[in-house]
Amino acid sequence: MNDLLKLQSMATRRSFLKTTGAATLALASPPAVGETAAQAALPSEHVRLTINGRDYALDLDPRTTLLDALREYFGLTGSKKGCDQGQCGACTIIVNGQRINSCLALAVMHDGDEITTIEGLAEEDALHQMQAAFVRHDGLQCGYCTPGQICSAVAVLSEHRAGWPSHVTADVATAPALTDAEIAERMSGNICRCSAYPNIVAAIREVAEEDRQ
Repeated sequence: MNDLLKLQSMATRRSFLKTTGAATLALASPPAVGETAAQAALPSEHVRLTINGRDYALDLDPRTTLLDALREYFGLTGSKKGCDQGQCGACTIIVNGQRINSCLALAVMHDGDEITTIEGLAEEDALHQMQAAFVRHDGLQCGYCTPGQICSAVAVLSEHRAGWPSHVTADVATAPALTDAEIAERMSGNICRCSAYPNIVAAIREVAEEDRQ
């Protein structure tokens, strides 16, 4: 009786291994020869974007992030892929006047939007005033985070001019003064691993004062 149970158990395990082995081979195998091109093709979406004042249209895999589209399809490599999780701010760009983390946005979500990257801030050979201020105040070291820092800084001043409060604003009913604490809070989504923060704050303050004058 025991020998019979052992034989049945061995047969069951053998059948299981045969079944799982066949399934694994089927999943790992390339598409069948008879499969149509449409079945094997990746999905695509038609996307229209205005980038740095120029209109573009292209077909993209709907899973493509805006950051990858800018870097891989348009050659705009100023925006950097740092954490790829929306935590470091190296990929910050300006969309319809507001800053976003482009690594967290799908390109298809921004069909028809106006996008400004670090490459679009300068006018011909003249640096944007924020870019020039970063140079004067040495607001960078390795430079990897700098494009995102500058795009974020430009948006910070726009947000401040619009009267947007921040977490450290004492009275949200009045326009906040652009103190060092306000600047630091508003720029807190942009990490500088070289720790050039005092110089970055000084550059932003200088541009803010120039705008007031």
